[in-house]
Amino acid sequence: MEVPLASVPEGSRVVVVSVAGGVGARRRLLEMGFAPGSEVEVIANRRGPVVVRVRGVTVALGRGMAAKILVRPAGGGGG
Repeated sequence: MEVPLASVPEGSRVVVVSVAGGVGARRRLLEMGFAPGSEVEVIANRRGPVVVRVRGVTVALGRGMAAKILVRPAGGGGG
């Protein structure tokens, strides 16, 4: 099941399925490492930005940007 990164709880590991949005936003997210297939660890997701680790780099994303990244649970067949 695909969900927006903005709704994933802290401590979760997910895999990027797709990136939505306009050309500029999409390009920026892809350049930051949010390409389909990339594994992402959610470090903080309370108020304010969503803090994640992707490709060994810690990144803080605004909620709007995080909502454009669709993810699924890592390591599972989905269910």
